[in-house]
Amino acid sequence: MSLPKLTSVSTQTLSLLLERQRLQSLPLVGPSDTHLQQIVKNFTQLRTGILKLEANEGRTEAVSLLKSQFERMRGMLGDEGNVESLEIQQTTPALPRTSLSKDGTGAPLGGSSLLGSSKDFASSASYTPYKDEPEESHPDTILQVQRQLLGEQDEHLDQLSRSINRQHHISLQINDELGVHTGLLEELDTEVDMTGSRLSSARRRLDKLAKGARENSSTVTIGLLILVLLVLIIVFKT
Repeated sequence: MSLPKLTSVSTQTLSLLLERQRLQSLPLVGPSDTHLQQIVKNFTQLRTGILKLEANEGRTEAVSLLKSQFERMRGMLGDEGNVESLEIQQTTPALPRTSLSKDGTGAPLGGSSLLGSSKDFASSASYTPYKDEPEESHPDTILQVQRQLLGEQDEHLDQLSRSINRQHHISLQINDELGVHTGLLEELDTEVDMTGSRLSSARRRLDKLAKGARENSSTVTIGLLILVLLVLIIVFKT
């Protein structure tokens, strides 16, 4: 796996860890296995890729930064994923066995061979001194890796910002549509109220007419009879 790919996977893993910590900090969520499977998968890819890159290119500045980032993220995850460390445990080499003589006793080593071995060991130790801390990284390489990490983080933030803007725009459109529907319902309620008032007014008029007809039925009958008599008188006279 190339260095840019490892950097991208490392950035993605860091984002997942931060999101996981944010969700776990919520009071209603609590501990969960959110993103745990993907995080463990990314750690496996990172560990394999970093070790292979270190074997091919040596302990360069970029490899040191990736290893440091790997250990920090492994500390953020804790023991939940059982992620192995990049540190390789060195075992103590076994002492050489002495050859046995014919009578079964071990033959002692010669003093010159012991002295020569100690001199060789001291010489090799003087050329390869032990160091607790890694060598100081080159500033240009550190800046280049940091710029790459910041650029990828900015790209992720831009994508997140565009997604939030789209969701905000959709929410505004839904709000506008809800406002239009609310206005239509209010107009419908107003028209229903007006229709109800008109029906009530017409019902009252009909009730008045029916009541008046019942009260003046005798007067109307007398008037009709008088009209009929007048018509008959006029007919007979002619």
